[in-house]
Amino acid sequence: MKLRNRDGALVDPVPWFVVTAVAFAVAYSFGPGYFAAFGVPIGHGLVLSTGLFVAATVATYYRFVWTVSPNRREEVPVGDRFERLVLATVACLGVVVLLALPLVVA
Repeated sequence: MKLRNRDGALVDPVPWFVVTAVAFAVAYSFGPGYFAAFGVPIGHGLVLSTGLFVAATVATYYRFVWTVSPNRREEVPVGDRFERLVLATVACLGVVVLLALPLVVA
């Protein structure tokens, strides 16, 4: 799969695909149950989860494909990239814990 950014340069599709796959897993594993905990019917919860997944897909495409500069990776030091990776991991774990709260407390 060859993706190009807005300048026409080839972009690595793997980061976009991984983040989109995680968004899919989170949207459909937590979404319907999360909305059901608030009294939304499962069918409507699936529709809302699909909408959230589509929005996340568009946002990640914009961030990881359309506006990315292939040369930027060479400019950012490895230590800074690792720090951002650790912070992103902690943030994702925090989001998963927050998403699980209504399912546990209810």
